Amino acid sequence: MSGHSKWATIKHRKGAQDKARGKLFAKVLRQVEVAAREGGGDMSSNATLRTMFNKARDASVPTDTIERAIKRGTGDLEGVRYESVTYEGYAPGGVAVIIECLTDNRNRTGADVRSTFTRNGGSMAEPGAVSWQFERKGVVIVPKTVAEDDLMLVALDAGAEDLSDQGDTWQVTCPPTDLGRVRAALEEAGLEYESADLTMLSTTSVPLANEADARRVLRVIDALEEDDDVQNVYSNFDIPDSILELVEA
Repeated sequence: MSGHSKWATIKHRKGAQDKARGKLFAKVLRQVEVAAREGGGDMSSNATLRTMFNKARDASVPTDTIERAIKRGTGDLEGVRYESVTYEGYAPGGVAVIIECLTDNRNRTGADVRSTFTRNGGSMAEPGAVSWQFERKGVVIVPKTVAEDDLMLVALDAGAEDLSDQGDTWQVTCPPTDLGRVRAALEEAGLEYESADLTMLSTTSVPLANEADARRVLRVIDALEEDDDVQNVYSNFDIPDSILELVEA
């Protein structure tokens, strides 16, 4: 697992998302709304909306709240119109960062992202400067309580490309278009999973071999993720478990 994925998993398990549940709800509902606006409100024909609906339910967002977001997206209810915008940059040490946002004011969001980089020792980059180091994938995280052979049989048959051992979890990787299929197959087989989401996986990594470097990079990532307009932050840092434990402590 990439260092960034591992850090995100640690934060999730420590309850960081629960402490900011209102912010989490707002972010995921924006994703639902935009998916409905761009692909229509029918989940049977809009795979992105179906994925975002499931993501919202995984975050315990009430169904009626999700349905209202869909209606805002399709225009059946009035609401703020959000647009997606992606920024690229570098954290300290040349670590590549991609920031996906949904905003009603591009100028404000761009200025805020730039300011966050500057305040924390990073810098913005031109479009395309770092995105070539990432691939869009569907990723399902499965607990080790699920047997590897059972998981492999179900996941590969549903379109998964890879199954990797991440220590205390399995990571199933698939093409973005097959995420719904893999998720449904796991549910049908009665195999539990911790998360299923579309993400950007890095094809290269920047090792951070000491605690000071790790803290500098994570400070930028955490500050970016605090922004209400920021939906996802992807990076290619790789922090050894021993250093992550020091940072987590």
